[in-house]
Amino acid sequence: MELTKKYLDELSYNVIGAAIEVHKELGPGLLESVYQSCMCHELHLRKINFVSEMKIPVQYKGLKMNVDLRCDFFIENIFVAEIKASKSIEPIHEAQLISYLKLLKAPKGILINFNCVNIFKEGQKTYVSEKYRSLN
Repeated sequence: MELTKKYLDELSYNVIGAAIEVHKELGPGLLESVYQSCMCHELHLRKINFVSEMKIPVQYKGLKMNVDLRCDFFIENIFVAEIKASKSIEPIHEAQLISYLKLLKAPKGILINFNCVNIFKEGQKTYVSEKYRSLN
């Protein structure tokens, strides 16, 4: 598999589709942990490879730092998905995702907020890194 913008965009589309399906079944107003479990099941049904609650390694001057950063979903070893169940996507959530993109050297990521009326219109926001911009 060649890493291209098209491949990442299709992966993003599939992850958003999974989130829409979960949201369609459950609606807004539940705890993030409920959506997390259901997203795991939906991604599995769609045969999308992922790691859930992956601890993100942080290296500083050659030392592995003992920090507890956890990515909700690291998909296909290249794509970060963070889920929320909050009033809105806040700047701290964006900073969290951008940090994960940098630390994991991932080209693309998405924030999904399940506490909304429509995931596609208002409940998701996509981010790309410099690595994405350099792809064909």
